[in-house]
Amino acid sequence: MSRTHPDLTVVADANALAQLAAEHVMAHVNDAGDSVAVCLAGGSTPARLYELMAGERYRRAIPWHRIHWFWGDERLVPHDDPRSNFGAARRLLLDHGPVPPGNIHAIPTSSASADEAAHLYETELRHFYGADWLDPRRPLFDVVLMGVGPDGHTASLFPGHAELEERSRWVVGVREAGLAPFVPRVTLTFPALASTREMLFLVSGHSKQEIMTSVLSKTDLPATRAYAEGTLVWLVDRDAAPEQRDVA
Repeated sequence: MSRTHPDLTVVADANALAQLAAEHVMAHVNDAGDSVAVCLAGGSTPARLYELMAGERYRRAIPWHRIHWFWGDERLVPHDDPRSNFGAARRLLLDHGPVPPGNIHAIPTSSASADEAAHLYETELRHFYGADWLDPRRPLFDVVLMGVGPDGHTASLFPGHAELEERSRWVVGVREAGLAPFVPRVTLTFPALASTREMLFLVSGHSKQEIMTSVLSKTDLPATRAYAEGTLVWLVDRDAAPEQRDVA
């Protein structure tokens, strides 16, 4: 369960959510040193954030040469497949800035299996981090973006799956997804995702209101199990929030 008390902010709509999320990301980018590590998420809600950050206001302000981009999970499909989280982030954000190729750390979906891809990505993460053990005093990431599915999954950590209990590995293969698209996946585990200065959940749309009610009532779901060694923040728009929540 969460080691930090979640900070919940409800905003007016999806555009306001993307704006506030961008401000959170840029605050960490500006506060960090020579190297910044951002872990991206898939889905439609982060897509709005990526489009905003690719716009003129943020594109000019982003220190592209300092940011290393990672992914919290991925479908085992080619990067040009419409289901690819990497492909979406590249199209909406990374192709719009002068990103050094060495700063893009995509999950290797051309691997023979999800387990092999997970092993390769964990090796890359450990190399970037410079150690084999995560130190709570030295986070792997500066920001980790997260979402929540209608079943309460986050990243590719699904209800009832063994991957929820993993504590030693940083990355695992998910041979059978719990929700469409039903393709093998690769996901960071809770300890790896938690190694961040800020974990930022982005939740938008009326279809998420029911699951947000469950999350806020602390139902045992993958999303409610997520924790951060740093700050844990939930940004939720009015459509997704339970009706009694006030708008910031």
